[in-house]
Amino acid sequence: MTEWIDLTRPLTESTEIYRDGTYSDPEFHAVRWSDHEARGYEVWRLELGTQTGTHIDAPRHFDPEGATIESLRPDDCVGAYRLLRVDEAERCGEQDWAGVAALVLDARAPVAIASAAVEALGRCVPRLVVLLGEIAVSHPDPLYFHRHLAGCGKFLLEDTRCDVGQIPRQGRIVALPLGLVGLSGSPARVLLGTCHSAEQTLHHYVWRESPRAIPGDQSSRMERSNT
Repeated sequence: MTEWIDLTRPLTESTEIYRDGTYSDPEFHAVRWSDHEARGYEVWRLELGTQTGTHIDAPRHFDPEGATIESLRPDDCVGAYRLLRVDEAERCGEQDWAGVAALVLDARAPVAIASAAVEALGRCVPRLVVLLGEIAVSHPDPLYFHRHLAGCGKFLLEDTRCDVGQIPRQGRIVALPLGLVGLSGSPARVLLGTCHSAEQTLHHYVWRESPRAIPGDQSSRMERSNT
């Protein structure tokens, strides 16, 4: 059985956005477009930026020649994750990353990451890096972490919820952007699944109708698929 941790921040008009001096990202607004009384159905118009709320930065966000969000493959978004703390990042190259879709970097402790650790992360196999917390970098450029990972072709998922307690070292991840094309990022939904055994984390799980279902019973169960 898999238990899921939702790292996605709720999107409301009070959602914090990135600001730097006179610049700010677009704020989130939801405006009713159609209602039941007028049209018989409800529709809302959404106003937001590609980096609003919990989101994935494509390399293009910081690299003018970098890949855009549609270049993130499904197998980069769904699979096994492995968690490292910031103080362990410099040694990430010592691990075997075969079969791991995402590196989850826990930056919730107030520890600055060294430039050498950022460079080591750029050499790691997973294309998707999930950042928990605010990253502080020992570098003159405060955005060096973001710029370097973008230059290495990494997709960075950030602005997650941090009030989720201790997260297991490994498990399953589902981190899906919108189906946008040619853009520098996308809001995303991200879930971490914790399994009861480490062996389960490198297997793919799908929902299938139970072959033992009682006639008329619509319940399903999760089974392992090695395909």
